[in-house]
Amino acid sequence: MKTTLKTLTAVVALSCTAFAAQADTLRIGVAAEPYPPFSTPDANGNWSGWEIDFIAALCAEIKAECEITPVPWDGLIPALTGEKIDAIMTSMSITAEREKTIDFSDKYYQTPAYVVGAKGLEMDASPEALDGKILGVQVSTIHLAYAQKYYPGAKIREYQTFDEVNQDLVSGRIDATLADSLALAGFMASDDGQSCCEVKGTAAHDPAILGKGTGVGLRKGSDELKARINAGISALRENGTYAEVTAKHFDFDIYGD
Repeated sequence: MKTTLKTLTAVVALSCTAFAAQADTLRIGVAAEPYPPFSTPDANGNWSGWEIDFIAALCAEIKAECEITPVPWDGLIPALTGEKIDAIMTSMSITAEREKTIDFSDKYYQTPAYVVGAKGLEMDASPEALDGKILGVQVSTIHLAYAQKYYPGAKIREYQTFDEVNQDLVSGRIDATLADSLALAGFMASDDGQSCCEVKGTAAHDPAILGKGTGVGLRKGSDELKARINAGISALRENGTYAEVTAKHFDFDIYGD
């Protein structure tokens, strides 16, 4: 299923008038699974969220028409290398392991990883505190790789989607989860999140695993497109559009240091 960005947000509607004659179409791969507050589809397949608005702003800046192409998370890189999509923009962190297979743009946001657990459960984000605990983590993510390295004493349970992890956390089938702080903030703001859980701590940063921020995933050799996207990210930061888009969703800067 593909959803043209022009139908999604006011940002895109305004940007359409700015597209030059040379505009091309880019197939932007996003994870098919909901990942609020970054990207969430409604019942009609229309997408919303911070990352969707950022995609719209970036495409307008580089004068490219873009269409959202949902792909299951663990199929995104194969879809990119197989030329079924042209770019990945779905909170994919820039890591050395992924850079063996694909290229990345400059980062467009960077946030820490949180450990969230059941209320009343005495623990923090240290490896010792997770010993013997059931830790639920989404499959094929940097957080799973981090958990496997730093929480060897935890009983790690893998899930296909972020929502499935949270559902089992609410139901008490797992003790804790490890995920991006902003994604968990959305869950923690929900009725279920407020009733069941609390932030236990911030995972110690390991750039080798957690990466150097989130970037646009690109095929190796896409140097021209990478240059356009990097210039677009820089322009959005400089002209204030990045701050305007971010302010619609968060009350703080998410770009990182």
